[in-house]
Amino acid sequence: MDKRGIGVFDSGLGGLTVLKEIKKILPNEDLVYFGDTARVPYGPRSKETIMKYTFQAINFLLTKDVKAIVIACNTATARSLVEAQEKYDIPIIGVIEAGARTAAASTKNGKVGIIGTEGTIKSKAYNTEIKKIDKRIKVYGKACSLFVPIVEEGWANTEVARLTAKEYLRDLEEKGVDSIVLGCTHYPLLKRTIGEEVGMEVKLVNPARETAIDLKNILIERNLLNTKEELGECKYFVSDINVKFPSIAREFLKTKIEVEKVEIQRY
Repeated sequence: MDKRGIGVFDSGLGGLTVLKEIKKILPNEDLVYFGDTARVPYGPRSKETIMKYTFQAINFLLTKDVKAIVIACNTATARSLVEAQEKYDIPIIGVIEAGARTAAASTKNGKVGIIGTEGTIKSKAYNTEIKKIDKRIKVYGKACSLFVPIVEEGWANTEVARLTAKEYLRDLEEKGVDSIVLGCTHYPLLKRTIGEEVGMEVKLVNPARETAIDLKNILIERNLLNTKEELGECKYFVSDINVKFPSIAREFLKTKIEVEKVEIQRY
């Protein structure tokens, strides 16, 4: 048994969608969450900057003696996962491989849409992973840059979100996709709005659950599972105290949370 915690980080609060699934799949594990709220969004930033931010987040989480880390951010996964895995001697996983695998399995007509930040879409990381599974699948990407600030503002289920979704998703609807990957961990918080726009016939793929399952399998393989009987605890850290973060997190996770600020530039 390994009682050390698991680190989870995201550019903001979107990674809570992954954290929630990890809590379901691995309820006995202690978790440490870091949201880089001072520097959200990551999408428009360069690969070098995102790598720097990723390494700082990992360095901070390592001070909490974590045994594994989940990069719960599609942009950071696309831009820095490989480099992070090479740099650190600890299991580190991202969210893109799990999302690609789920999308490939879910499509019936071989047309998959990917929505994400500008950085994720430009990287074509999802395209690459899906093509590894089935070269016949057609993949269409759409950058939805306004979705992250809409979620961070707490406007996920508003008319603003609906109109934005309508504008962004028109292209994918015209392409006839039958599956859309929510290629940013903020986007599951917009699932209802997106679903109402594209209709029930289009499957919305949330990579979070498959990522949590992948994490469990890695912990089992490396004998790192925490087998205690009581439920795990979760600590939350951010790089900037945003008054909306705790309230949105409490509403989404259905539990009270306390948030501590970290001077992330030190790491």
